[in-house]
Amino acid sequence: MTNHIQPSSNHVESAARKSSSASLQGDVPNPDRSALAAQLPDSEPSPRKSASRRFRWTSADIAVGAALGVACGLVFWLFNFAYAWLSPIIGGILPGLASVLHPLWYFSGTLAVIILRKPGAAVYVNLVGSAAEMLLGNQFSFGFVFASAALQGVFAELPFALTRYKVFNLPISMASGALVALEYGVYLMLFRYQGVSFLSPRGVIHMISELVGGVLIAGVMSWYLYKGIAATGALDRFASGRVQREA
Repeated sequence: MTNHIQPSSNHVESAARKSSSASLQGDVPNPDRSALAAQLPDSEPSPRKSASRRFRWTSADIAVGAALGVACGLVFWLFNFAYAWLSPIIGGILPGLASVLHPLWYFSGTLAVIILRKPGAAVYVNLVGSAAEMLLGNQFSFGFVFASAALQGVFAELPFALTRYKVFNLPISMASGALVALEYGVYLMLFRYQGVSFLSPRGVIHMISELVGGVLIAGVMSWYLYKGIAATGALDRFASGRVQREA
C-alpha cells in the first residue's frame, strides 16, 4: 500500500512566504510592473533628437521672421533717404566717417538670431527685408542688395553658431555686429569704393567707423531692441521671450 504524505501547514506557509518575497525582490516577474514599464517612453531623449527639435523651424518662426523682415525692410527704405542727406554732411567733416551709420542697413541679422534663435534666421530675415525694400524702391541694384543681405546674414550668425545657438547675451550680440561690420566694410572697399586704398586715411577711417557702428548699432542697439520687444509680451511664445519673462 502506497503511503500518501500530506505536506504540513508549516511547509505550505514557508513556500508561500518565499514565493511572495521572490516576487517583491524581482526574482519572479511582476506582470503589472512589466506592463507599466512597457508603456513608459524613454526617460531621456537623445542629444541629437533634442537638438533637432530646438533647431526645427515652426510656422510661428516663419511668420514672425517674415513680419520682422518686412519691418526692417521699411527701416532700410527710410534710411536710404536719411543717408543720402546725412552722408555728405558727415563725410565733409571727415571722409569715411559716414560709414558709422551703415549698420542701420544690417542690424536686422543680429536682431533676427537673438529673437528666433534658429540657424538661418539672419539670412531669412535679411532677404525678406531686402525684398520689402526693393518693392518699395531704392537706388541700388537687385544683385547688390540680395548678395549683400545674404553675406551679412551669414556673418551675423557666426558667433551664435560657434556656441551652437545656446548663448545669447550682449557680448555675443556685439561680436555679431562687429563681424557683419567687418564683412560689409571690406565688401564696400572691394565693390563700391574701388578707388580707395585700405591703408589710405579714408580707407582706415571707413573701416574703423564701420566697426564702431557695427558694435554699437547692430550689436548693442539690437540687443536692447530685443529686450524692449520681449518686455511687451510679443515674444512669449518663443524661448527668447520666456527667458526675459523669467529673468
